[in-house]
Amino acid sequence: MLEELRRRNYAESTIDAYIHTVEHFSRHFHCSPDQLGPEHIRQYQAALFTRWKLAPNTVTQRLAALRFFYVQVLKRGWSVAETPYPKKVLHLPQVLSQEEVARLIDAAEFPFHRILLMTLYATGARRAEVAHLKISDVDSQRMVIHIRGGKGRKDRDVMLSPKLLDALRVYWRGLKRKPTDWLFPGNRWHTANYPVTTKVLWTACQQAAERAGLEHKRIHPHTLRHCFATHLLEAGADLRTIQMLLGHRDLEETTIYLHLSRRHLSATGSPLDALPIRGEGEQKQNA
Repeated sequence: MLEELRRRNYAESTIDAYIHTVEHFSRHFHCSPDQLGPEHIRQYQAALFTRWKLAPNTVTQRLAALRFFYVQVLKRGWSVAETPYPKKVLHLPQVLSQEEVARLIDAAEFPFHRILLMTLYATGARRAEVAHLKISDVDSQRMVIHIRGGKGRKDRDVMLSPKLLDALRVYWRGLKRKPTDWLFPGNRWHTANYPVTTKVLWTACQQAAERAGLEHKRIHPHTLRHCFATHLLEAGADLRTIQMLLGHRDLEETTIYLHLSRRHLSATGSPLDALPIRGEGEQKQNA
């Protein structure tokens, strides 16, 4: 299975997820996966919902891994009718106002956390993309940041905010040991020859949210990506531009931000406002 995944140049994260799924499937039935068939897959799919309470999108990913194993590795058939993918559930993401984003950034406990939060919001990059930024990715001449090897192993450019550039220069001057490769080096002193982990970005968001009194919002790094896209849309940017900045493959993925933009929501008035009904003050006078 590893060989087939690598021959197709799958990302390491996808390889790990697929291998883990087949291993989990095998352990669930205490049997080698090549000895299991469609009936076991149906039982496993039901257990993913009932026993492990997984979300529909996660179950779809698990089924994709099993489908790869049976079709590409074992060369067996796969019936979509017998193993249907669950219906997708669309949840609107949490979005902060610009004032709340400012509060979050200002509440960062450490300068390192602050620059991470600023970079997440200013670029709209995913947490792994920010963690793996290199010094050479910051192009101050063209005022762009190169995102390399993003989701789907796609490169893209995003804008380099002048305010972010100034903050990055302050951050750079404050480093006791200047890195040679990674923009945000790992370990507690930020001197490692490997990048910071994505867990650090999670921690930066959670701690800043608590200090800013926003813990009830359940803020995580991807929240700032949603804020980036929604605030751009509210400022007049078109969906196609936002799609390219986010690295979305399909424009349909980007249209979700139409549901979150205050500008688009308020562009159409409620039909209640057109009804010739009496106001609250008139009702009290008549009473």
